[in-house]
Amino acid sequence: MDYIDLIQKTIDYIEDKITDKITVEKLADISGFSKFHYYRVFHSFVGIPVMEYVTRRKLVHALFDLSSGEKIVDIALKYGFETHAGFTKAFKKCFGYSPNFYRIHAPEGFPKKVNLRSLKENKIGGIIMEPKIITRDAFKIVGYEFKTTLRNNAHSRDIPAFWDKCNIEGKESKLYATQDVPRHGEYGICVNTNIETDEFSYILGVEVNDFNNAEEEMYKLNVPGTVYAVFTTPAVVEEDFAESIRGTWKYILQEWFPSSGYEIDDSKLDFEFYDERCHPWEYEKLSMDIYIPIK
Repeated sequence: MDYIDLIQKTIDYIEDKITDKITVEKLADISGFSKFHYYRVFHSFVGIPVMEYVTRRKLVHALFDLSSGEKIVDIALKYGFETHAGFTKAFKKCFGYSPNFYRIHAPEGFPKKVNLRSLKENKIGGIIMEPKIITRDAFKIVGYEFKTTLRNNAHSRDIPAFWDKCNIEGKESKLYATQDVPRHGEYGICVNTNIETDEFSYILGVEVNDFNNAEEEMYKLNVPGTVYAVFTTPAVVEEDFAESIRGTWKYILQEWFPSSGYEIDDSKLDFEFYDERCHPWEYEKLSMDIYIPIK
């Protein structure tokens, strides 16, 4: 049996026993290698130490539980973390962002098992989504507020419905008609997250030069300047657009951050930006940008 298949056996064992205490000794025994040799071989194939990999996989499974609405303290105990604080620290160290940030943008679906052969093949000639790193000055947003919750994944249904409602009621058009807008484009921004209740506000707005024309029903927001990693979603046909956005968030959170060397600056605001590239009457394939504040 090839080395890659022996390491794959231990990877499969980790997935099957993900909530158990897993040791290097047990994994080495499954592979048939000595402890020291297994440690070296695993690192050469996977690129990180074996116990770091175990912790990351536990946290990836924890991501799914977060998106399913389970309490953070229950998830922490389930995967062998002694305290809520210890779980949060490990989570942020691994992924660069807090569990609460993830819950807002949680991709749905149970974690897929890692397949070493597939990863090796896909890394050859594959498409790597690299962001632009930019510094952007502070700016102002005027828009409309929608309050929603993370519970039962309600926000994933409510926010698209809110966009449709704003279009039907002419609110988006009203923003452009009444505000001093320096450039075309709509912003989607999550603010005022309450960790205790899982509630937050979603703002659909446009950039403005000032708040002078903001009407009473409109939400005013100052977005601080910072450094952003800017990801552009793959250009796809209209019916695949929503899925491409979800897929890009999944890539950012599960693949790019863990190996990027950056952390999310959670003192700033992340947002989605939709401009004319989202117009199906102008473009056959659609795309948009996701801005993540980094440090």
